[in-house]
Amino acid sequence: MKKPNFKMYFITALLLGLYSCNSTDEVNDKSPEASTFKIINVTTHDGRPFSTGNSKTSLTGKYVDNPGGGVMMQAFYWDVPSGGNWWNTVGTKVIAWGNAGIGSIWLPPASKAQNGAFSMGYDPTDYFDFGDFNQNGSTETRFGSKAELVSLITKAHTENIKVYADIVINHNSGGASESNPFTGTNTWTNFTGIASGKFKRTYADFYKNAYGNNDEGAFGGFPDLCHAAPNVQDWLWKRTDGVGKYYKNTMKFDGWRFDYVKGFGSWVIRDWNANVGGFSVGELWDSNVNILNDWANNANSSVFDFACYYKMNDAFDGNNLNLLTDDMMWKRNPYKAVTFVTNHDTDEIWAKELAYAYILTHEGYPTIFYRDYEEWLNKAKLNNLIWIHNNKATGNTSILYADNDEYIARRNGYNGNPGLVVYINNSTVTLERWIQTNWASKQIKDFTGNSTWYPTTQGDQWVKIQCPPKSYTVWSLNI
Repeated sequence: MKKPNFKMYFITALLLGLYSCNSTDEVNDKSPEASTFKIINVTTHDGRPFSTGNSKTSLTGKYVDNPGGGVMMQAFYWDVPSGGNWWNTVGTKVIAWGNAGIGSIWLPPASKAQNGAFSMGYDPTDYFDFGDFNQNGSTETRFGSKAELVSLITKAHTENIKVYADIVINHNSGGASESNPFTGTNTWTNFTGIASGKFKRTYADFYKNAYGNNDEGAFGGFPDLCHAAPNVQDWLWKRTDGVGKYYKNTMKFDGWRFDYVKGFGSWVIRDWNANVGGFSVGELWDSNVNILNDWANNANSSVFDFACYYKMNDAFDGNNLNLLTDDMMWKRNPYKAVTFVTNHDTDEIWAKELAYAYILTHEGYPTIFYRDYEEWLNKAKLNNLIWIHNNKATGNTSILYADNDEYIARRNGYNGNPGLVVYINNSTVTLERWIQTNWASKQIKDFTGNSTWYPTTQGDQWVKIQCPPKSYTVWSLNI
């Protein structure tokens, strides 16, 4: 009998052990939490991306609507520098924004307001004074002149970036005092002396008046526009030379952000959209998904997803990512949900990078805040997430796992695009978890660069992925 070759046996046993660790043991090591977590198929539509209306065809190669849809930039913040240079400042940004994949910019109210050169525009006086009439103490607005605004819009369109106007039609400010027979007092409702001479208003155009004592809401004690008044309807959205059609056809705005839509009926926006057209989103400051969804459907408009905003705040800052499984507007009605992390009115979320990773990998129309992008956060990381959104965030959504510290969701792909898996880790240690993908026997990678793993999915589509502490990874096919 030959002497046993212990060296050969040792090498064979070692190789078998290594094989076992890389296959069988890992299969048996699938985390029981992920295996037992009931996958939540959040949306079940056909997977098409969010649409803002007619897509622009790129003439410059800078921007086209992408597989994942578009990204909006809120191109201002509260109390941007006064001095009439803001339109020029934004104009210097649009080429870089277009190269990064920004598809639209939302501008502040562009017309002359009561505080003239110092106003942020939310106290409108003359809807047709874009900084070319000397009234309310200045010729230019806080943001600049009409010529500079037109130049900005033209530059944005050259980059195939759409431009949305902030429209304040709930209230006015800066009118002269007049005797008001409906109140029996003097009210600041005489706007017949506005410099443009367009859309002159009197007490008959404000509540209380012949149409009633009030509508759905007033704001700040300002005169409350009565949208039931024929003069108001004509000048806001019906006339060919009225506010909506002038902004769209002459100033070349592509859409609208409607301020304080709680202050008037949803039918106002529905009629505006039917008569004027263009993309629209309403500021309905309410965390109740039912209220948001009802308004969006009745107004035939998108709406800011305040339900998502407040859930993200509680989830990320309250260290309970389970809350991300709760109802939100983008889940209820993804084609009418505009998501955001902060804006000029509210800035409560501290874990902003995680929040941006969430909205830029999920459904809806994500918005980036100017100061987050240009001043406060890591621009390279945001650009990476914008790229991921535009190129990989496709299809409907399934939540694969959630607990206090972890959240994993899958975008299921659309029209040949494979979609993605996003892993958010709010803990202080690196985490790993087995999850089920839509890909069998395919190598995947993390497109954020936060993980250096290049795992291959098993035949049953399961794979182990990882995520660093207080961070995120986004996985898709390595192609």
